[in-house]
Amino acid sequence: MDRIVDVSTDKVHLSVHRGLLILSRDHSEMGRVALDDIAAIIVHAHGVTWTTNLVVKLAERGAMMVLCAANHAPVAMTIPIDGNHEQNARFRSQWDAPRPMMKRAWKAIVITKIKMQASLLAAHNHPEAEALNFMAGRVKSGDPDNMEAQAARRYWPALMGKDFRRDRDAHGANAMLNYGYTIMRSLIARNIVASGLHPTIGLHHANRLNAFALADDLVEPFRPLVDALVYQMIKEGLEDVDAIAKQRLAALISADLSLQGMTSPMTIAAQRLCQSLAKSFENNNLSLALFEPPTALQWTAIARYMPDGETR
Repeated sequence: MDRIVDVSTDKVHLSVHRGLLILSRDHSEMGRVALDDIAAIIVHAHGVTWTTNLVVKLAERGAMMVLCAANHAPVAMTIPIDGNHEQNARFRSQWDAPRPMMKRAWKAIVITKIKMQASLLAAHNHPEAEALNFMAGRVKSGDPDNMEAQAARRYWPALMGKDFRRDRDAHGANAMLNYGYTIMRSLIARNIVASGLHPTIGLHHANRLNAFALADDLVEPFRPLVDALVYQMIKEGLEDVDAIAKQRLAALISADLSLQGMTSPMTIAAQRLCQSLAKSFENNNLSLALFEPPTALQWTAIARYMPDGETR
């Protein structure tokens, strides 16, 4: 269950038949995919329609449908509401979690994200890596000094060039980043629900209009993995979210990470992180399964990861 189905052709109709997603246009079938293999369906195109039965069957499997704007950023998702037999108890423990635990969890997330950024810069022999590692050590509970944003201001020019600005509405590298983050966000959101947690109850993000606040929290350490791949594709001359870029970004969730002394694909890392947070709430004892920053060799493998599972 790790396929990302991207719908980027206008006026496609999505339906289900005997456990298969059927994609058709003008009453002619374009393709089919086993529902059990689907992690998420990402819809970018105009005039796409789907059946209620498809959404129900996806929800029963814990899969999601993600609707994106023209800039490839997600604007809505479907989530199952009965994805875990312990869900009611998990919701209650999550809701009742003490604020200090939430702040410590956010601290751990921010530290991991900044260390990931530092590790990526170090893999490219950039001197800013040392500064970011120092900043990671200064993160306090709840990150009241907003070290996450301070690190970002040094990280982006170091990685992408001094003229680069992170802009969700821009094209080129920014659009590619949007697409990659959308995939990671849907992966995290699916595992949040599968772990019996509620995606609206965040650790740090708390916008009342954001139905996926917790997903926006837990996705943060995964973002530099997308950054590494986008950086590599830009070096290769890819400048937009075309079919090749989409395939490589979608395949990224199968790349390997080091997690608690073992090598595991990102799908497992996301699952373990969400499950560990759920257990932390239940036990009132914070213990997050966060992965270690990759080595320089591992960063190279991640940046060159291909849809066939090989590296180039």
